[in-house]
Parts: sequence; C-alpha cells; structure tokens
Amino acid sequence: MAKAGLVVTIFVPLPCGVAKRLLCPWNSRCLHHLIIDRATMRKKNLAIITDDPWLEPYSDAINGRHQDAVNKIAELTGGTGNLVEFANAYNYYGLHRTADGGWVFREWAPNATEVYLIGQFNDWRECAPYRLKRLENGNWEIVLPKRALHHGDLYKLLVRWNGGQGERIPAYVTRVVQDEKTYIFSAQVWDPAEPYEFKVKKFVPNVKPLLIYECHIGMAQNREGVGTYEEFRVNVLPRIVADGYNAIQIMAIQEHPYYGSFGYHVSSFYAASSRFGTPEELKHLIDDAHAQGVAVIMDIVHSHAVKNEVEGLGCFDGTGDLYFYGDDKREHPAWDSLCFDYGKNAVLNFLLSNCKFWLEEYKFDGFRFDGVTSMLYYSHGLGQAFSCYDDYYNGTQDTNAITYLTLANELIHAVNPNAITIAEEMSGMPGLARTFKDGGIGFDYRMAMGIPDYWIKTIKERKDEDWKPTSIFWELTNRRADEKTVSYAESHDQALVGDKTIIFRLIDKEMYWHMMTDDHDGTVDRGMALHKMIRLVTASLINGAYLNFMGNEWGHPEWIDFPREGNGWSYKYARRQWDLVDREDLKYQFLNNWDNDMIHLIGGVKNFQKLPVRKLWDKDDDQVLAYMRGDLVFVFNFSPNRSHVDYPMLAPEGEYQGVFDSDDARYGGYGNIDSSVSHLTEHDGLYAAAHLGWLKLYLPARSAQVLRLKAPKRKPAARKSPAKKK
Repeated sequence: MAKAGLVVTIFVPLPCGVAKRLLCPWNSRCLHHLIIDRATMRKKNLAIITDDPWLEPYSDAINGRHQDAVNKIAELTGGTGNLVEFANAYNYYGLHRTADGGWVFREWAPNATEVYLIGQFNDWRECAPYRLKRLENGNWEIVLPKRALHHGDLYKLLVRWNGGQGERIPAYVTRVVQDEKTYIFSAQVWDPAEPYEFKVKKFVPNVKPLLIYECHIGMAQNREGVGTYEEFRVNVLPRIVADGYNAIQIMAIQEHPYYGSFGYHVSSFYAASSRFGTPEELKHLIDDAHAQGVAVIMDIVHSHAVKNEVEGLGCFDGTGDLYFYGDDKREHPAWDSLCFDYGKNAVLNFLLSNCKFWLEEYKFDGFRFDGVTSMLYYSHGLGQAFSCYDDYYNGTQDTNAITYLTLANELIHAVNPNAITIAEEMSGMPGLARTFKDGGIGFDYRMAMGIPDYWIKTIKERKDEDWKPTSIFWELTNRRADEKTVSYAESHDQALVGDKTIIFRLIDKEMYWHMMTDDHDGTVDRGMALHKMIRLVTASLINGAYLNFMGNEWGHPEWIDFPREGNGWSYKYARRQWDLVDREDLKYQFLNNWDNDMIHLIGGVKNFQKLPVRKLWDKDDDQVLAYMRGDLVFVFNFSPNRSHVDYPMLAPEGEYQGVFDSDDARYGGYGNIDSSVSHLTEHDGLYAAAHLGWLKLYLPARSAQVLRLKAPKRKPAARKSPAKKK
C-alpha cells in the first residue's frame, strides 16, 4: 500500500475517451486511487458483485457507474480527488463580508445582460452604485462599502436578459423572509453583532442502534399556529430525550414558499426557513440536542425544486434550463415541480456545496435524502414494479443522478466521518446503502418503505384472525444482508389528510369518546393492543435503525392538515396536542409508556441492530411468534381471542426473567402476566445436544412480552494444589 506523501501516476479516462496523465499526492482524500481504469475493473469485480453472484450479469453496468463517479471526481477536482475543497460554491457566491469590513456579492447568471441589487437601501430601484459587473463564465460581482448594507436589510436581484427581466432571490442566499402583510418573499442581510457560538465543538453521535424521532418544527407546538425553533428546543426536545431516542430528523428546514408543501417544494436551498425563527435559534436547538447526546439529521431535498420564478430557480436568468433539464424531463409529472439536471457540473457544484454548507454552518449530523427513487429513474419510479434485477439495469436509470448521489455521500463522509446518510428509496436498487469502495452509492441506511405499506395493508384488508406470524416475520426481515435499513411502522405520509395513522385506522371515531382511563371499550382496547405489538415487532427486528414520526408513539389522534383554502387556512390539524399525553385521565399515556420502555430497552443494548435474529417459534394456526436477539426473547400472540396457557417453544436452556409485557396495567393492559416470575426451561433429551429446552409461557390474546435469559451460573474453576518442593 502506498504511504503518505508518495506521488503516484494514474490514468483517468475522460468523457472523450482520451486518458489524461495526472500526478496527485496520496495523502489527500483522492477517491480515484481506488480504481485505475476500466481494464483493471474488469479483472477484479467490486465487492457488491462478489458478495451477490446474482449481480454478475450486470457487472458491466455496475462497474461502469462506479467508474463514472471516479471520472467525475477527477474532472471536478482537477485530479486531486478532494471534493471537500471543490464544494465551496457558497463561500464564493452570495453575500459575504470582505477583509476590510465591506461587502462582496456574486451570482451565476450566464444568460443575464444586466444584474442589479435592489432593496431597502436604494428604495428597490435599480441604480449604478448597485449594478453588478460581469465576470468570466457567467458570473457577476459587486463590491460595496460597509455602509451600503446593514444587518436586516431586505433585498433582491433585478435580472435583465434579452427580451425580458425579473426580480429574483439569489440562488445562494442564506436568509429569506416573508412580509406578513403582502406575503412577498425577500432575501435578508444576515450579519448579527453576536453570531451564535456553538458550545459543543465536536459531536460524535452514539447511535448504535440509531433511533430516530422524525419531527416538523412548525407543527410541533400545541397551539394553533406555526411553531418555532425556540419552542421546539424548550418544549419538545426534552420529551424526545426522555423518550430515549438518540436522533431527531427534522423536516422542512430549507426555505419553501408554500407552508402546506410540508417543506418539499424548496425555493432557497441554502436558507433555513425563517417562518420558524432565526439561524441563531436553529443553531441553538442543534447545539442543545448535541449537549444531550442527540444527533440532528436534516431532511434534505435535492430531488426536485419548486417551480416559482421569483422565489426559486425556475427561470433565474431568463432560461428555464440553468439548473434543470431543458427538455421533457424538466417537470416532475406527479409533484408539480422541476427536476435538476445532474449532468451539469454547475448543478453538481450547487448541490454538493449545499450538503457541505449545512454540515459546517449548522453542524447537522447528516441527511435523509428525500425522493431518491425519483432521482434514480427517468420514470421517477412511477408505475414500476421493480420485481427483478433487470429493472435496475435496463437503461432507464439516470446515471448522472446516480453519480451525484455517490459524490454527495463521499463528500458528506469526508467532511464528517461520523455523518449519517439515509436514502428515501422504494425500488430496492442494490448497493444504494453500500460504500463507494465496494461499488455502492454510499448511503449508510435506506428506508424500509415496504414495512409501513405492509402494516396499513394488513390492517385494512385482513381480519385479525388472519394475521400470519410467518408473514409478519418475513416482511420485517426480508432485506439485503449487506445494506442497513431504517424500519418504521408508519410514515408521516400516512398521517396526512386523506389517509390515516395506524392508531386512527384501528380505533377511528371511538378515540373521541372512549380514551378515558376508566372507560373499557373493546375497539379501543383492541387498537391499543395491536398498536403496541406492531411497534415492538417492528423495532425489535431492525437491522439498522428505527424511526417514529412525532406524536405517533403515543397514538396522536386525527390527521395532519396544513392551512389551505379548503380548510379556511386553519391550523387546527397542523399541530401536536401534547396536552393529551400529559393528562393522567387519558389512555395516551399508556402508549407513551410502552414506547418509552421499548426504545430504552433497544437503545440500551449496544449494537442491538447487529445481533443475529434467531427465530424460536412461529405457528400461524396459533398466531404465535417468538424470536431471540442476544439474551432477549420477544414473544407475540396475535390471536384476537385465544390465550395460551403453558405454551411451549424451544429456546436455549436456562432461566428467563420477564422484562415487560404489553398486558401490564402501566401500558393500558389487564395485568394478566406476572413479569416477576422466572421461567426455567424443561429438559428434553431430543434437543439436549443443541442445549435447547421447552420454555412454557402464558400468552394472553393480543399481547407481547419480552424476557431475558439470565447468564448461566458457572461452577468456580477447581483450584490447583501448589506444587510441592522436591
């Protein structure tokens, strides 16, 4: 292996097919050292192919995509391979202080003929002192004295092109605000006298396993209105810490004009949404989370952009294809948005720099990339079944997007080796959550999007007596062994208006009448029992991470409906009613207790997600499922009406102690299981060689319980007699 400081010669194939000879220092993070050229790749397959022989027929496509990323890194970095130095666009473009205390502003608008800064400082009129100068490569620049701009000033660009003009918000702006009366968005000079100083200088997440609390700042408050970063920091973060989650995943951070878009129609990619507060308040929230051991993941949207032209990038310099496709691929057919052209180096610079910006400026610990399936395929995955490997390598994939995602993951982990990246992806493309070195795209996790679909389908279409433990176990463990997933019982999408959460599907209108602690309603009892079981079986079978959406852990009633014309612009359903779970006379507390204890149990076992899952028993006729991870045994009886006494299952010989069970009164159950009782396995000569015995348990209908195998008592080693002197 080459040592630091050694200079090596490599040959990087360029798009034209001509090899360019490059010299580079081995001590840089030079990614193209991994592969020398295509001929070398053909001699030795990437690990993703050797680990999965079924991928061998597609080795040319996989190797080719890998080499595309290698080539692009070399091209973008001039052969150094240093993406961290490359992804610095936000330090060049946008508004910055100069060394002498003045200002410099730069923008990229190659089709523009004139560009002006307009704002409060010049009565929103174009004037010579605020006219930008054209530079090379479509760049524009203006240098201004200190007195020309002040903290809090509102401004925009006036961009002229042949045949037209328009006001624009700068592409790299870091602060955008909306006028409360006119609803007009403007950029804002943000240069506080006392910028926020992070108290936690270096945070290393302790996320083994990763337990994610997905949240939305605006709807996290109890009152009807838009919540703030500060309200979340003071009121909600302590709940999450107490619940036992070790990461929060925040939605809707990037500025978006329409609140009801849930944050997915982004206009200003570098601006933290001002409707929730100031950049300093967001930084304070992240700093406080770190101080309490909680990682902060950002839901980043690089899959598409809002169509808006004044607020967004839709027609920034008079052209529609500056950042986006210029043909029929420009508009997303299902999302009413614009699709980035990942084949343009300027777009790669914009998006890669965006990743680095959020990591360095706000200290986010990583990203959940939204809409990855839409990026991977020209069809956006719409109407595709993805039933075999052919569907991933049939030429309908956007290889430029695959290259971008690969580079993004390499960059993110170069900036912060402890960063967490998650792909929201439903097609199951192999290698998405494998390292670039192994031939993958480089995500740490992929969302197990089939699981929430499975639970909703089961609840909607199957009678309780038809729930099959074999089917449940298979669905929750059916994943690629070489890729970590994020498992979750329900998604935020299922809480949106027009759909229902798990608890609302199970209980529905009865939640309005029978959630008092002294009210024993059959529908509510059934719903709460299944809600607890679904969450435990999903969380306890993770191979990577578990995710819960804010409030669903305690069965938040009703749906999510953001203010819109159809509901009279009401905030009634765009909030979380924390007072319900805090009330001692309501049953929501029981579901919260269950979730807390479940999360603390799983989070308290180091690398729980890596422990092998050992199935002990599954019998569809009885609707019983049991499995073991480490020294913990998880047992479920899904039967709606059959309780089992002394139900036998084969388990490792020893003594088992109850940990907790869903039938406990603390969780809203009937208290039929005595968790203080220890259970000894019964010896069976047939299984003695395998050290297995019969574990017999009482299994009430619709219940789950967790037991722990006590460490076997070991006989003390025999003492050796001291050697006698001769």
